[in-house]
Amino acid sequence: MGSVEPLFEVRNLHVTVEGNVILRGLDLTVQKGEIHAIMGPNGSGKSTLANTLMGNETYVVESGQVLLHGEDITTWPTDTRAKAGIFLAFQYPEEIPGVTVVNFMRQALSARKGIDLSVLELRLSIMEWMGRLEMDAEFASRYLNEGFSGGEKKRNEILQMAILEPELAILDETDSGLDIDALRVVAKGVHSVRNARPELGVVLITHYQRLLDYLEPDFVHILIDGRIVESGGPELAKRMEREGYDAWRALP
Repeated sequence: MGSVEPLFEVRNLHVTVEGNVILRGLDLTVQKGEIHAIMGPNGSGKSTLANTLMGNETYVVESGQVLLHGEDITTWPTDTRAKAGIFLAFQYPEEIPGVTVVNFMRQALSARKGIDLSVLELRLSIMEWMGRLEMDAEFASRYLNEGFSGGEKKRNEILQMAILEPELAILDETDSGLDIDALRVVAKGVHSVRNARPELGVVLITHYQRLLDYLEPDFVHILIDGRIVESGGPELAKRMEREGYDAWRALP
């Protein structure tokens, strides 16, 4: 039997922002159904990685490749990546006044599927997922992220992930600003989405270990100064929590 083609690959990625080198030869391979946690201190390149993977033009790929199902998507724009099945949950989701949650979902899913869906076709699915995420039914009629609490914004991102049915979900600092109850609900939501779609690959970018208590990753990667300096299982995150990042900062 031949080797299984990865769902997603990053090969020797070098990225600059406004002329500053941020990522310095990053490699990552994600198979279907795997959760990969990328951990690192502030300034290590975590958000640069998230933005690069989603095709943000501010982040310039100087060399290296990003591949989805073996296809080079390094130069693909953001909307093409989203249609192909890559989803990014932002650390700070934007407000979109005048556009309701359900209408935003309809537009996004219509673009992803290449067909024009009606709100009615979506509403049942949205209501079901909102129940699972412990969200009030009126939430669907609110304007996207306008006046949302931190927890509501994050639950809304998980709701989008459920409805859009991506193949790869990139969760950028999803635990940022959440209390323990909201964190638990968000983690439960990610588990629900993965149970519905067991082949979903997840790249979880985080500063802290606490989310990993609820979402046990298959692999943990320590990112320091734009490079992954060590990879391992969940025990690596626990070691980082005990020792801090200083042990890895000294690595060549």
